[in-house]
Amino acid sequence: MELSNEDVLVEPIVTEDSWRLQEESNSYAFRVHPDSNKPQIKQAVEDIFEVEVLKVTTMNMKGKPRRERLAENKGRRSDWKKAYVRLAEGDRIDIFG
Repeated sequence: MELSNEDVLVEPIVTEDSWRLQEESNSYAFRVHPDSNKPQIKQAVEDIFEVEVLKVTTMNMKGKPRRERLAENKGRRSDWKKAYVRLAEGDRIDIFG
């Protein structure tokens, strides 16, 4: 299945840890499509944000178990995929822009 650049990147992950990574190693965290691979993620980031990507690291995240208060039935959040993208020196991504 061929994904377009807009389908590969779902959303940026904005947490304290992701901000620390931006400052220390110029890396950004994204929630990506579960079927995407590293070359697709690299191409999508380079095309959308016009930056040079040095390295892409991916991981599959398990959904957390959830239950409703006082409910018998239990469920889980869906599984998802996360990607850390390291950019070349001098390149930056304006997440809120």
